[in-house]
Amino acid sequence: MSYCPYQFSLTLLVLLPLVSAHGYVAQVSIDGTDYYGNVPNANPVPSIVRQINNIAPVKGAANPYLNCGQDAQLASLVADANPSSQLQFWWKDGDGTNWPHDIGPIMTYMAQCVNTTCDQYNSTNAEWFKIEETGLQPGDMVWYQQNIMNGLPANVTLPPTLAPGQYLIRHEIIALHLATEMGGAEFYPSCTQVNIQGDQSGVAPTSDEVTFPGGYSDNDPGIYDPTVFDTPVQYTFPGPPVVSFAAAVSNTSSPTSSNPSSTSTGTPVPSSTASGGGGGVQCQVSTAQNAFAVYARQPRSVSRVMRRLWESLTSLS
Repeated sequence: MSYCPYQFSLTLLVLLPLVSAHGYVAQVSIDGTDYYGNVPNANPVPSIVRQINNIAPVKGAANPYLNCGQDAQLASLVADANPSSQLQFWWKDGDGTNWPHDIGPIMTYMAQCVNTTCDQYNSTNAEWFKIEETGLQPGDMVWYQQNIMNGLPANVTLPPTLAPGQYLIRHEIIALHLATEMGGAEFYPSCTQVNIQGDQSGVAPTSDEVTFPGGYSDNDPGIYDPTVFDTPVQYTFPGPPVVSFAAAVSNTSSPTSSNPSSTSTGTPVPSSTASGGGGGVQCQVSTAQNAFAVYARQPRSVSRVMRRLWESLTSLS
């Protein structure tokens, strides 16, 4: 069977948005009050989420943008929160569609905004402590990151005895679909500014604090992971341990809490700005169309997409 000269290129074009798509935190909810982040590189409006300038991943454990994301800028607002506050983070693709990745951990850190308010705090030397880490669902086959791809938020509970003060919350997804190669891990950190109220006394010991960059190495287990596609998955979280006074662990996303509440603050929910169009080539593109139909409904990681692409192409011979 002869190949259509356009078939291979059309298949790659169909899959290209899935390969290149990345994202950012578009919305944060704190005890039912919603705050909206700014679209990367757009004209900013008041928000509690530090705006990044690019939806591309941070690459390399020594990258200075590992701190709060790609060229993250100070946000103008600081939101009140309490010990044990319930937070939800909605991650979106750059065009406003669902988060595109499904392999890798979700982790949350906090750092005090020392000697100033968080809207003025330079976090370059911030001391971060981990309050949550979420990896694989029961059975060690599917990551909780899959739930975010499905449009659900990541849920985080603040430590119940957290000392009062102004803090940055660094919520991070690490996408591991390319982590079988050294330096392949994709980091997506995002920083949200909060003011913790109350009179508690919980603080992290110095031994549990790290800086970013500095908290990870490119060869750490869980960042360089040659066996990440082996099942059941055996995974080691990078970074420091979760602090002893953190809240009890719960699932990172829940269908009962996936809808935004009625109270909102900040920028409007970003709408899709991307458009796509079909080509006029009438050739044997059924393989490409089938691949598009499958992955438009349920996007996969680059490695899985390329594996399906290879199987589709070889089946034509």
